[in-house]
Amino acid sequence: MKILIVEDQENIAKLIKDGLESEGFVAEYVLDGQAAQEKIDFNHDDYSLILCDIMLPKKSGLELCISCRENNINTPIIMLTAKDSHDDIIDGFNAGADDYLVKPFLLEVLIARIRAILRRPTTPDTEILNFKNIQLDTGKKNVLIDEKDAKLTIKEFALLEYLMRNPKQIVNREQIISNIWDISAESASNIVDVHITNLRKKIDDDKNQIIETVRGLGYRLKN
Repeated sequence: MKILIVEDQENIAKLIKDGLESEGFVAEYVLDGQAAQEKIDFNHDDYSLILCDIMLPKKSGLELCISCRENNINTPIIMLTAKDSHDDIIDGFNAGADDYLVKPFLLEVLIARIRAILRRPTTPDTEILNFKNIQLDTGKKNVLIDEKDAKLTIKEFALLEYLMRNPKQIVNREQIISNIWDISAESASNIVDVHITNLRKKIDDDKNQIIETVRGLGYRLKN
């Protein structure tokens, strides 16, 4: 598995690269956002995951992430940054990041997060799930709303799939986190709320509110 590191401090980029390679990954790095954009535009299928700082020369990590998602590039992205406010973290997820890790961090924690995101079957069985005007294809990893592509991120897709597999049940935050992020609830903070909000923006319309919040309990698909 090949990982692209986008980090303007070369000493940090080399340290991460060496750590990843010691764990059996293939890794390369670039030092600015524009160079990363060019590599991703032409070779995104080569990368299993992207590690991206936010404060980069030429093009910020947020801009890079937004561009990837707008171009339907769903390669997982982990933000690695010193920006640690709640607003910064929310901005990262809103831009389409799959995870967010604040510097300084332990390399072992980064490796664990990478493995959690990549812990997916390489050849999943195709199954079509339907709910109201939504069709979810587990094999192609795409979602159609009224037969139009919803262009979900990987985590948004996983969240919707989990809800669609439990259409009559209320699922709480802890269940969602353990099934989708494979990390503790304490580590996840408001990650569920952010992804529910982003998912609603993509699947709701004026007539349908698909995801219902059950106060004090969790979420479920609204009948």
